[in-house]
Amino acid sequence: GVQDFDPMIQEVIGRPQSYEVTRAAVEGLRARGISSLNADILYGLPHQDQARMQASVEKLIDLGPDRIALFGYAHVPWMARRQKLIPTEALPSPEARLELFELARALFEAAGYRQIGIDHFARPGDGLDIAQKAGTMRRNFQGYTEDKSPTLIGFGASAISRYPQGYAQNEPATSKYTARVQAGDLPIARGHAFAGDDRIRARIIEKLLCDFAVDFAAIAGEFDTDATALIAMAEGLEDALPGTTERSGTKLSILESARPLARIIARHFDAYEMNESGHSQAV
Repeated sequence: GVQDFDPMIQEVIGRPQSYEVTRAAVEGLRARGISSLNADILYGLPHQDQARMQASVEKLIDLGPDRIALFGYAHVPWMARRQKLIPTEALPSPEARLELFELARALFEAAGYRQIGIDHFARPGDGLDIAQKAGTMRRNFQGYTEDKSPTLIGFGASAISRYPQGYAQNEPATSKYTARVQAGDLPIARGHAFAGDDRIRARIIEKLLCDFAVDFAAIAGEFDTDATALIAMAEGLEDALPGTTERSGTKLSILESARPLARIIARHFDAYEMNESGHSQAV
């Protein structure tokens, strides 16, 4: 969890972690036989500009992680109370966020990493690189994976688990989570049981985020249903987001120029309404 190496940005977000401390940790892990290291870095942080972004990315590349996740900072002060201390004027605009992402992507690719899906990067020959080329990559709450298990169990406060039957989220407050665990209870705060076409829609969204394309006939075969009904789910997409996708038979593809908008495009297939003011940005 690098987030950013700039001391001023680290101070603002309350995550002081110097480059020297991180390098020492990386060297210590490698000295003890850990051969594969993953790292996360964020774009869209308060006071982050292109110069600061480039400096942090170059330092991360110097550490040589095998996989990198480039996540967008989620400003959700209604959920994370500490973020109320961050002035909104310190946050990059949506256009600046996209420019920061594109800068980081260019730097990672110049260093030999391959882009995986919408926000990951890996070295050539990595398991994710192989899975992406084979069309077998999956996505869960942790990001991209080559693991095909339908179950992901989350540990810790606010962690989200996925089961074949639906989702469950742990208590978001550490104090409540700890108290329930110590009492011998399952520390689940809320959940969602799959119903109707939830699983089908989730699979369509996953394919768009993994492959930037979905074959409705293949999904229909996977769920033993009619492809016509699934194709109908795409109605209105071209009007809502013109010039972002193309159709060929039963296949829908996201144009390469529109891939940064993949989350927004995939959202078209989400049957649940979302309050825009209550969620983080999709780009």
